[in-house]
Amino acid sequence: MRPIVVLSLCLSLALALPAAAAPGKRDYVVLMQGRVAGAQSVAVAADGSVQVEYQFADRGRGDRSSTHWRVNGDGTLREYQGRGNDYLKTPFEESYRLDGTQARWKNPSEQGQRELAAPAFFLPLQAAPEATGALARALLKAPQRRLALLPAGEANGRDLGEHQIVGTQGPVKLRLFGIEGLDFTPRPVWLREDGSTAAVIAAAGWFSVVEREFEAATPKLIELQEAAAAAWAADLARRLTHAPVGPLLIRNARVFDPRDLSVAAGTSVLIEGERIVRVAPDARLSAPAGAEILDARGRFLMPGLWDVHKHYTGAHDGALDIAAGITSARDVANDFEAFPARVQRFDAGSEIGPRVMMAGFIDGPGPYAGPTKMLVATAEEARKAVDFYADRGYMQIKSYSSLKPELVPVIADRAHQRGLRYSGHVPAFMSARQFVEGGADELQHLLFVELNFMYPRVRDTQTMKRLTEVAAHAHEYPPEHPQVREFIDFLKRHRTTLDPTMALAEDLFGGDPKDKTPPGLRGVAERLPPQARRNLSWGALKPPHGEEEAYRQAFPSMLKLLKALHEAGVTLLPGTDALAGYMLHAELEVYARAGIPNAEVLRLATLTPAQVFGVAAQRGAIAPGRYADLVLIDGDPLRDMRDIRKVDAVFKGGKRFDPEQIERALGIVPRKAPADAK
Repeated sequence: MRPIVVLSLCLSLALALPAAAAPGKRDYVVLMQGRVAGAQSVAVAADGSVQVEYQFADRGRGDRSSTHWRVNGDGTLREYQGRGNDYLKTPFEESYRLDGTQARWKNPSEQGQRELAAPAFFLPLQAAPEATGALARALLKAPQRRLALLPAGEANGRDLGEHQIVGTQGPVKLRLFGIEGLDFTPRPVWLREDGSTAAVIAAAGWFSVVEREFEAATPKLIELQEAAAAAWAADLARRLTHAPVGPLLIRNARVFDPRDLSVAAGTSVLIEGERIVRVAPDARLSAPAGAEILDARGRFLMPGLWDVHKHYTGAHDGALDIAAGITSARDVANDFEAFPARVQRFDAGSEIGPRVMMAGFIDGPGPYAGPTKMLVATAEEARKAVDFYADRGYMQIKSYSSLKPELVPVIADRAHQRGLRYSGHVPAFMSARQFVEGGADELQHLLFVELNFMYPRVRDTQTMKRLTEVAAHAHEYPPEHPQVREFIDFLKRHRTTLDPTMALAEDLFGGDPKDKTPPGLRGVAERLPPQARRNLSWGALKPPHGEEEAYRQAFPSMLKLLKALHEAGVTLLPGTDALAGYMLHAELEVYARAGIPNAEVLRLATLTPAQVFGVAAQRGAIAPGRYADLVLIDGDPLRDMRDIRKVDAVFKGGKRFDPEQIERALGIVPRKAPADAK
C-alpha cells in the first residue's frame, strides 16, 4: 500500500473518533497511595457539553472544582468555565472562549487572547483529570496527533499499548495513550475503545483517578503504566550515559575538598571503574595506558551533591537530579511496593538517577493521614511497620502528622534497635521538643521548629494551620528571643539534625500568590516546557486582610533562624520536597543568602549528609577509594552560590552525563542555548 493511501486511511479513522465521550454519566474514584481521597463525576449531555465535578482531600488541602465545557468537531475546546478552590484552598474562577478564530482565556494567574491560524487546545490551569482525556481525544483526531496548546506549547500523542483489563462488567480492552508536551515525560491516560476516559494515573501511582468499574484493577493499571515508563527511561539511559572504555583522567581542575574547605588548583583525578584511584597535582599524575583524558580547563570540581528530601515519582526525576549534579539522595516517602525497583534501576544504570537511600513512611489513620499504606494505631502495629522497612533495607523511618504521640517512643526505640534513624513531621498535639525527647533524630521542615514556639496555643498541626500560623507569627520569634535561644541549645545538646526545605518555605511564605513560579526557580522556569512550568508552585499563601505585614516578615524571620541554628552547631541537611534538581540549587542559594559562608554550604550539601548517614567512607569527598561521583562547575560557587547552577558535567560511578543532553531530552531549553532557541 502506498504511503499516501496509508495516511488517508489513518486520517479517516482519526476523524471517525468521537470528539467527546458518549452521552451519559461516569463516576470515578480518586485514590492516593491506594486509599480513597475523593471523586470525579463526568456528565456528558446529548449536545456533547461536559459537566465535571471533582474534589479530593489531602491532609487538610485539596482541589474542589465544578467545570463545564463544550468542544468543537475536532475535539478542541470551544468554551470552558470553571470555579472552585485550588490545592491550598484558594478560590479561583477560570474561563475560555473561542469566537471564530479569536481565543480568550482568564484565570487568577493568566489572562490572554490569540488569533488562531490552526486548531489549538486550551488546557485549564485548574484542570480536572477529565481534561486530560479530552485532550487525548482531540489528539487522536488531529493530523499526526499533534496540536498547539494554549496558553503555550504543543502536545503530541502516541500509543503505549493496548491491554485487556478486567472490570466489574468483565474484560475490557483499554488503550494506554501517552501525551508529550505536558510534562518532562509522556503523560499517560487510559481510554476505552469509544474514546472515553477510563483512568488518569500519576507517575508511580501516587495519585489515581479511575472509573469505578476499574477500581479493583488499579494496581494492574499502575503496573502496566510503570512498565511503559521504565522502558522509556531505559531508552533515555542508553542514549545519554557515557561510560569510558578504560581509566578516566580529569586534568587541570580546581578541586574542592569539603573536609577542610580547601580548593586545590591544577589537580588531576584518576578514575578506574566506579572509584577514584588517585588525586594529585597535574605534574605528579601520569595518564595510564588507554586512559580517556578530560581537560577541566581550570573549572571547579566538587563532590556530587545530596538532596535529602525527595519523593521520586516520574521517570524524569532521577534524570533532572543528575543533570543538576545530585548524585546521592534520600527518599523520605514513597510506595514501598514499587519504589525499590526504581532504586534498583538507578543502581543498575537502566534509569538515570542518583544513589538513593530510602526512608520508610509511617502515619496514623484518620482524615488527615499522609499518602502511605503504612498506617498504625497500636504499639504492636508500629513495631511491625518498623520491622517491615528494616527487613527491606530502608535506612530510616519517617513518621507523619496523624501519628499518635504515644507511638513516637515506640517507633524510635524499635528503629534504633534495628539500626535505623528516625525523623518526621512533628505529630499533631505534640511539640517538636516532645518529639525529640521521644527519640526522633531529625526534624523535617523548619516550620516545625517555628511551630514549637507556638505550642500549646497551636496543637493541631494536621491542617493548613501548620502553614498559616507560621506565616502569621514567625516574625514574633527572632533568634534573640529567649525561647528561641533555649530551643536551639536543646537541639544542639540532643544532636538533632534538621532538614529545613527552605526553598519550599520561600515558595509558601515569600512568593507571590498570583505567580505559579517559585522564587527559587525564576530564571529556570523560563527554560522548562511551557505546560510544565504552569504548576511548579503550590502558590504562596495569601494573607488575610490585616495580616499582610506579618506574612511579609515570615520568610526573612525564617532566614535569621536558619543562620542562628547553623552558627549554634545544629546540623542542617539540604533537601527540597519539590521539583527535582533545580530546587536544590535554590535551597543552597537560600542558605548563602541567610549568611552561611558558601564553602560551608557546599560542605552541607556534600560531606555532611554522607557523615550523618554513615557512608562518608564511600561518598562526600574527592578522595581515593570513594565513588567517582563528581560535578564539574563552569563557575565559582565559593564566590557566588548562583554559580552552582552552571553544571557542565556530572559523573556517577565514573560514568559521565551531559546536563545539556538530558535537558534537551526532557524538553528543556539548555542553559547555554541562545535566547532565540526558545
